[in-house]
Amino acid sequence: MDAERDTAIVHRWLRHPKAEYWDMLDATPADVRKLIDDSFGGPQPGGHFGLRMGYFAGTPQFLFELYHPPTSDLGRPGTGYSYRPGDLGMHLLVAPTDRKLPGFTGSVMLHIIRTAFFEVGARRVVVEPDVRNLEVQRLNAAVGFRVAGDYPVAQKIARLSYCTRADFLRDTDHGRTLADADRVPAESDPAESHGVADA
Repeated sequence: MDAERDTAIVHRWLRHPKAEYWDMLDATPADVRKLIDDSFGGPQPGGHFGLRMGYFAGTPQFLFELYHPPTSDLGRPGTGYSYRPGDLGMHLLVAPTDRKLPGFTGSVMLHIIRTAFFEVGARRVVVEPDVRNLEVQRLNAAVGFRVAGDYPVAQKIARLSYCTRADFLRDTDHGRTLADADRVPAESDPAESHGVADA
């Protein structure tokens, strides 16, 4: 992600009501620039990638972050998180749009988890969605995440969940399809791959 190029578009995304769980609805462009810059700051063992912009048909459509969990809010006492070598944290935001493209969000999720396991070499992916965010929890389950429990993380109660490489491969037919269409939000109804990419 290029902060000079991407701050304005990410700022628009984060101020949209669909991004409420990022807790940045009142963010300024400077806040978003700091978010981007901070995601690349400091030494990150285990293949830290920071924030990445994802594209579909040549247009920015999503962002995701792969990060080292012990250096994040998960590393604080009381979060329920216990580090294992090879752990990689993940955050995802799909751009708000009125255009419904069946299977898009599911394809994005498959792409990100494939990146985590096959490109970065993670042994386990960790997520901590807000307990109220039921849509993303269904999507997490559809790629192999298992819930460990609900814990305070930063300013929210998070549903701490883990996905091992074995769970991902088993539940998604080796990263090709979502595990269960009934678990995924209607606007993300599974379909064929949509050629998502990141840069």
